[in-house]
Amino acid sequence: MSAMQAVFDRVEIEALRAEVTDAVMMRDFDRVASLFTPEGAMRWPHIDKEFVGREEIRAGIEWGQGLWEFFFQTVHPGVIRLDGDTAVGRVYIQEFGRMHDGTSHLNYALYHDRYQRMSDGWKFSERVYEVKYLDSTPLTGSPPRHLAHRRV
Repeated sequence: MSAMQAVFDRVEIEALRAEVTDAVMMRDFDRVASLFTPEGAMRWPHIDKEFVGREEIRAGIEWGQGLWEFFFQTVHPGVIRLDGDTAVGRVYIQEFGRMHDGTSHLNYALYHDRYQRMSDGWKFSERVYEVKYLDSTPLTGSPPRHLAHRRV
C-alpha cells in the first residue's frame, strides 16, 4: 500500500466515524445502518445487547435512542491500523444525558472498531462498546426551554 493510499484510507475512516456520530445525534437510523457492512455487528456488552446485520443495528440504535429524554455524544479520534482492505481502530467517547425514566447518565467509553473497504467506501464490520467510567449523579440542567417540547 502506498503512503498516499494510507493517508486516503485514514481520512475516509475518520469521515466514517464522524458520520456515524452525526447520524446517531440526528436520529437518522437508516443512515447509521448504512454505515455498516451487510453482516456488520454492534455490540454493547455492558448491557448485554448485540445487533447483527443492518436491520438489527437500525432497530437497536432506534431502541437505544428512544430511552433518552436528551442525549449528547462526543467522539475523540483514536488509533487506526490499516491492513489492506480491512482495518481496526478505536475511538474515545463521552456520552451524557437523561433517560425518560429520570435517571441521569455520564460515561467515558471507547469503541473497538473493525472496518472493511467496500465498493462504496469504508464501512464498520464491527463496533464493540466498552464503558470505562459511569456516573449516574442526577443532572441538574435541562435542554433549553425552546427545545423542551421537542424530542431531542
